[in-house]
Amino acid sequence: MSQTVTRALRLLTELGEGERSLDQLAALLDVHKTTVLRLLQSLEEARMVHRDADYRYHLGAGLFALSSRALEQRPVRRIAAAHLAELNAATGQTVHLAAYEGGEVVYIDKYESRQPVRMYSRIGLPVPLHCAAVSKVLLADLPLAERRRAVARIDFTPFTARTLRTPQALLAELATVADQGWAQDHAEHEPFMNCVAAPVRDAAGRVVAAASISVPDLVLPYERVLDLLPQLLATAAAVSADCGATPGPPL
Repeated sequence: MSQTVTRALRLLTELGEGERSLDQLAALLDVHKTTVLRLLQSLEEARMVHRDADYRYHLGAGLFALSSRALEQRPVRRIAAAHLAELNAATGQTVHLAAYEGGEVVYIDKYESRQPVRMYSRIGLPVPLHCAAVSKVLLADLPLAERRRAVARIDFTPFTARTLRTPQALLAELATVADQGWAQDHAEHEPFMNCVAAPVRDAAGRVVAAASISVPDLVLPYERVLDLLPQLLATAAAVSADCGATPGPPL
């Protein structure tokens, strides 16, 4: 990747965290302000960034259009929408849809909880591979050799006391997930959040997405989150059927 493209992407990533001044962006890239200004002017012409009256830079409307098109290119999101909205309405809890792309798991849809305590997550945000329930569902469907390669690349950051910390522990859990057909995150990523996830399959039986329900333990204890599993599995099965999957045990 060229240096110019790399710098432009770093600028967009930084602006994704919030507005920044020219000085702040120049310090980020460790280059002269004129170099950053040229990049910003090009991005501004393409509507990827915009500058406000206080000369601070923000992400531009052009990125909104691109993000919408990116989501439109994932048919499983469109197919799942009505089912996930119904699950969200029935449970009142946060519902996610995630996919495995380029070695990462990312959220491709989200339905917010009706509870005052909400989960910090965004569409397009990568999900940790070793502790999120959706990640476990998606990794568990990989062929064993590919699964092991994916696990070997993981940085096992210990987010909580329950986070899995070794490749061996994660591989053992993925084997369990593959057998039982669902996964859990029992306060492994966030200490107060529990989650269950189930696979969405296509006509070939491959897992193309993972649907999940996430609940803070202030709202429901872990055992009652597990009580939501039948609703989640039924929803994932309905989405899978609309994706062309035939009923039956996981392949």
